[in-house]
Amino acid sequence: MLEIKDLHVEAGEKEILKGINLTVKEGETCVLFGPNGSGKSTLLAAIMGYGTCKVTKGTIAFKGQDITNMTVDQRAKLGIGMMMQRPPNVVGVKLGDIVKVAGKGDDSAIKNAAKFKLNGFLERDVNVGFSGGEIKRSELLQLTAQKPEFVLLDEPESGVDLETIDLIGAKVHDLLYDPKACGVGNAVKRHVASLVITHTGQILDYIGADCAYIMRDGLILCSGRPMDLLKDIREKGYGECVKCRMVKM
Repeated sequence: MLEIKDLHVEAGEKEILKGINLTVKEGETCVLFGPNGSGKSTLLAAIMGYGTCKVTKGTIAFKGQDITNMTVDQRAKLGIGMMMQRPPNVVGVKLGDIVKVAGKGDDSAIKNAAKFKLNGFLERDVNVGFSGGEIKRSELLQLTAQKPEFVLLDEPESGVDLETIDLIGAKVHDLLYDPKACGVGNAVKRHVASLVITHTGQILDYIGADCAYIMRDGLILCSGRPMDLLKDIREKGYGECVKCRMVKM
């Protein structure tokens, strides 16, 4: 579904990504671990096509189509959606209006607001005066309305309390998994692929993951099973974990 080859990206006239190679298959969830400043958020921003990033080399392909030079709205129309870690305040735009646009006028998207505990926020400017948890729920409501085929999640569990992480985890799960398959024997199948940045690993309790990568200094240095990698990071730190995994590779 997503194939990145030798991706080099600049941000603020500084090279951040220095040759990323990454593939995400249909229905697959991949996790990005890495210390702050390693380039994880820049990678997601580059995939989404944000203007803060400049691709200087390499390609990004989505479902076999080269999207490297496409605009954000073109990528969104193809089926890519993103939940940002720190989305901006959008003064003058009501949350209800942006949800309607994301849902292409589908009224069910607005009706979902109560499930996200946001029914009292639809007439408020997007993110203005919202708490950390409210911003996360707002981002997820918009994504749910969009119904993307591929989701980029930048630290969905950061900055929220324990009660809110349960709600966010459940809604991310609903976004990724096929509701018709869930609960029917063991036939639990994702129908949306995703690339997820996490520092704590909490979100994995709700959505699981198929593969994980460690990024550092703008490069993907090693890969492994998500929970194994998370355990090693917690016990050894990023440096020793990468050193051990690179030897195994």
